[in-house]
Amino acid sequence: MTVRLGLIGYGAIGKHVEAARLDDVELVSVLVKQPRNDGRLTHEPDRFFANRFDAVAECAGHEAVRAHGQRVLESGADLLVTSVGAFTDSTLLDRLLATAKANACRLILPSAGIGALDILSSAAVGGLESVSVTVRKDPSALKGTIAEKLIDLDAFEKPHIVFDGPVREGARLYPQNVNISAAAAIAGLGLDRTRLVIVADPTIDTHIVELEAHGSFGRFTFREEVAVSEENRKTGKLVAMAMVKSIRQLASPLVVAA
Repeated sequence: MTVRLGLIGYGAIGKHVEAARLDDVELVSVLVKQPRNDGRLTHEPDRFFANRFDAVAECAGHEAVRAHGQRVLESGADLLVTSVGAFTDSTLLDRLLATAKANACRLILPSAGIGALDILSSAAVGGLESVSVTVRKDPSALKGTIAEKLIDLDAFEKPHIVFDGPVREGARLYPQNVNISAAAAIAGLGLDRTRLVIVADPTIDTHIVELEAHGSFGRFTFREEVAVSEENRKTGKLVAMAMVKSIRQLASPLVVAA
């Protein structure tokens, strides 16, 4: 079976998906914001959606989910969303889920930049009591965010908490930095009951994510330290790798950690 794939976005993630040249995956078209001199890339949504897709991967940010998510699902294609923080808007999530159900397709939230979602979603079956996600990033990754109003990102020496509260609010305030927290929240206790702590940390040059959960299953902790993408300091290299994995599994007879 060959999966006919569309991409929305052609940055740090989309380019890596193309470069992977996956077996049994045909990259049909890529929707971008600006005109490009490339036959498969188009900035015209109508031209993009004139193609038939089995799946479309969103790699372009919250606005892309809002602008194009429903149309993807109405076409009958599965939609893979990396910008999970867009679903801090519950109305948007409900609308896309209803559209997916009506068109016999799926809204897929890949593991992307965070591991342990399989454990977390399994634990949620038996009941969770608490889930917290802590994201540490070097100050350059927080440039252009509300953090610049809270602290001088070029002139502090110790780690500084720039947000501590529910995921719904944190993912809305930092739309390019903590989509992973929204994925963890949806997998577990939900956007309002999952705690998010965002730390600007000048002592690191990586992205560090720590997840802790308690429930009837017991307790687990997860920690990852991810190299930063050269193309986009706000995201880690692992995000693109994980998206490649998720797309590969769409066409594979073997699915691991579903």
